[in-house]
Amino acid sequence: MENPLFIGLVVFAVILAGAFAGWTARQCLPAHHVTDETKNLVSMSMAVVATISALVLGLLISNANNLFIARGGEVTALSAEILRLDRILRRYGSQTEPARETLRRYAERKSADLFPEHLADVDLGNSSTYELLQQLEDSLLALNPADPRDRWWLGQAMTLAAKIGDTGWLLAQQVGQGTPKAFVALLVFWLTLLFASFGLFAPRNFTSVMILTLCALAVGGAIAMLLELEKGFGGLIHNSPQPMLQAVKALEARPNK
Repeated sequence: MENPLFIGLVVFAVILAGAFAGWTARQCLPAHHVTDETKNLVSMSMAVVATISALVLGLLISNANNLFIARGGEVTALSAEILRLDRILRRYGSQTEPARETLRRYAERKSADLFPEHLADVDLGNSSTYELLQQLEDSLLALNPADPRDRWWLGQAMTLAAKIGDTGWLLAQQVGQGTPKAFVALLVFWLTLLFASFGLFAPRNFTSVMILTLCALAVGGAIAMLLELEKGFGGLIHNSPQPMLQAVKALEARPNK
C-alpha cells in the first residue's frame, strides 16, 4: 500500500517545481507577453482552475473523512457485537465456556490484526483469525438446547457470530477503495498549473519564495491527509483502537457465571 506521507511530499515537490518553472519562464518571455492585459487574462483563467481545484479537493477530503468515520463505526460495532455475544453465551450456561474462550482469542487476534504494534503489520483479512470465528460457530452448532429459552439464546448467539464475521469481511473488503489515483494525479496537475501561474508573475524576492513554498506544503499536506483518512488503518492517522481494546479487556476480566 502506498505511503500517504511520501505521496504528499511528491505532490509538494511537483507543485513547487511548477511554481518555480513559471518563475523561470518569465525571464525567457518577451516583454509583450507579460503585459498587464496578459496578467489579467491569466488571473481570470486560473481563477476557474482554482475554484474547481478547491471544490474537488474539499469534496475529496469530506468523502475521505466520512469513510474514516464509517470505518470507526464498524470497529465500534464489531467490539459491541463481541461483547454482546459473550454476554449471551454466559446467559446460556456453563456449556458455552469453550466457545467463550474461543471468542476471547478471536477478539485478541482481531484487535492485533487491526491495530498491531507495528503499523506495517495490519492484516484485515487474516485467515487464521477467521478460522477462530469458524471454530466458535462450530462450538455453538454442537450445543443441544434443553428448552425454548436455550434455543432462543442459541439463535441470538448464531446471529451475532454471523454479524461479527460480516463486519470483519466488510472492513477487509474496503481496502483500496479510495479515490482513484488517476483522479488524484489530475488534481495535482490542476494545482501545478495554478502554482505555475503564481510563479509567472511573482516578484523575485525571498518573501515570494517562502509564500509559494508554504502554500505548496499546505496543498501537499492536504493530499497526504486525504490519503491517510482513506487508509484508515496502519497510518499516521488511524481509527481509534479503544473499542477493541476495551472489548478484549472486558473478555479477559469476564465472570464465569
